Amino acid sequence: MKKTAINYGTKIRSNGWINGIIGVLLFSGSLPATRIAVLDLNPIFLTVSRATIAGVLALGGLIIFKERKPTQKQIIPLFIVAVGVVIGFPLLSALALQYLTSADSLVFLGLLPLATASFGVLRGGEKPKPLFWLFSIIGSLFIIGYAIAQGITTSPLGNSLMLVAVILCGLGYAEGAKLSKTLGGWQVISWALVLSLPFMIPLVFFYRPSSFANVDIKAWFGLAYVSIFSMFIAFIFWYKGLAQGGIASIGQLQLLQPFLGLAVASIFLNEKVSLNMIGITMAVILCVAGSKKYAK
Repeated sequence: MKKTAINYGTKIRSNGWINGIIGVLLFSGSLPATRIAVLDLNPIFLTVSRATIAGVLALGGLIIFKERKPTQKQIIPLFIVAVGVVIGFPLLSALALQYLTSADSLVFLGLLPLATASFGVLRGGEKPKPLFWLFSIIGSLFIIGYAIAQGITTSPLGNSLMLVAVILCGLGYAEGAKLSKTLGGWQVISWALVLSLPFMIPLVFFYRPSSFANVDIKAWFGLAYVSIFSMFIAFIFWYKGLAQGGIASIGQLQLLQPFLGLAVASIFLNEKVSLNMIGITMAVILCVAGSKKYAK
């Protein structure tokens, strides 16, 4: 019986890593797609549009599968998720990308594991070992050092916006993961999106451009990607992975996101990816091996 329970726990954690990796793969195109979209679309319009499109998809899913409504105690956590990942990160990152390239902004995502783990302790009750924090902090210091060396003085506003975006995103990830254990992974992001709809829909019309004639087709593809994949489908896998494998442990997979995103930015946006950028990203990724071991 004990061996069966251990095997079952191992399987759940393995599934958590699989779901987490799929989520990170889908998230990796978010900032490059946002960068494409904000070239022709207002960042606020982009934010409310992606939330509205994803919210309509989520509402359809909840109705089709006849999902139960969240309890009164789950409403506030769902609003925290909405503030963090439906509004906060998409809006602030879109604003930041007016001052930064997607390649530069992607490096800030190396801070997400530390932010997610911190809120996992505060909101999820997790207790990673001291060595976990050491590896996480070392990885984050690589990222901060790169930002300072490469342009934090040239665009303090863009870097500040990305930093706050990362903090809110970490909060939304941790809160959503905690809630997924009782409400379900895809249900969490779906209800968070649905709760946001009454606020998002009026803003879509308020911030819509006076004309769409000059909006390039690439911008529409960017909007479609961040609406369908970044704002909805990726979260289905991500929240499930965090709930199965642990917020701190699975959260370290986010260290892969800058590397994957840099590849996307280089291929589709023809942005220059320097050797320093690749070196820092690889150094940060190596920290995941150490932090994973001491996550619990």
